[in-house]
Amino acid sequence: MWSKTKRFFRGSAGDTRGGAGKVAKLLVALLVVYLVVVAILGIYWSSEPNTFSVKEQTRETARAMDREMVTGFTTTATLIKMAETLLNKPGGYITNDLFPPGVWMDNMPRWEFGVLVQLRDMTRALRKDISRSQSQSAEDPDLTVAEPQMHFDNSSWVLPATESEYQKGIDALKRYLSRLSDPQQPRAQFYARADNLNNWLADLETRLGSLSRRLSESVGKQSIGEGMRELPETETSDEYKVVRTPWSQIDDVFYEARGTSWALLHIFRAIEVDFRKVLMDKNALVSVRQVIIELEGSQESMWSPVVLNGSGFGILANHSLTMASYLARANSAITDLRELLSQG
Repeated sequence: MWSKTKRFFRGSAGDTRGGAGKVAKLLVALLVVYLVVVAILGIYWSSEPNTFSVKEQTRETARAMDREMVTGFTTTATLIKMAETLLNKPGGYITNDLFPPGVWMDNMPRWEFGVLVQLRDMTRALRKDISRSQSQSAEDPDLTVAEPQMHFDNSSWVLPATESEYQKGIDALKRYLSRLSDPQQPRAQFYARADNLNNWLADLETRLGSLSRRLSESVGKQSIGEGMRELPETETSDEYKVVRTPWSQIDDVFYEARGTSWALLHIFRAIEVDFRKVLMDKNALVSVRQVIIELEGSQESMWSPVVLNGSGFGILANHSLTMASYLARANSAITDLRELLSQG
């Protein structure tokens, strides 16, 4: 009797251990599947959106609204499409994600930030200059909503969520576009003047200059200390310092530049349409097209799974220096464009 009892308890203990082992294996299997799915989603969500045809998008918008493509229609419709792409691309808006795989990703949030900065700058230009005939003119009521909405915190997850605030900005831009293209509501205006375009280009010039410098500093460069006093010719200075982008931020700067150039490519294509008359009058159309060519080059497909950071004349490629080259040439063309627009 006693031996039977001992065999019973040994069998029960073995069954318990066997059951626990099966549960542990099941949990491990589920964890592996979860990580694989998250990794695949992360790769998919990291894909940058393709460029779109500005003219075709404008025609589709005009057909959907049953409106004529008046001056300013292309630029406004392009901004709306860019903002919607930011929210509706694979994975949606990722910067404010708190859960995998979004929370683990850093390249796509930097791409989103690059696009967002250009959306903010252009909506501010619309509100401040392009929609007003002179400094004493009233601001457009919808643009006074769109601009601050686009400046909302880009990493707010809830109460309110970033996506909902940006959507309010998109809706305000749609109302402005509707009034702009409605012959019964002439209050919405778009003044395609040289001075309005030049004001926006001045801000853009400084942004691209800063971005090009940060890209170039991926390999480090000597820089003179800002507080350095002028020294006699016979003296040397020890205030030279090597400025280098931290290795952990190289890919962040690169993808911010990719997002910036993606946004600017579409904006300049729209500008070529809406500001065509003034560009031709100033013989500046070639400069705009040169900017577009350089921005198109910056959007070439990347065949490397990581951002390479070889030295300036080393064996490996340096993607940051390549991007800096495209942006620097685009910025040079913008400088020429501003000079032409400033001429009487």
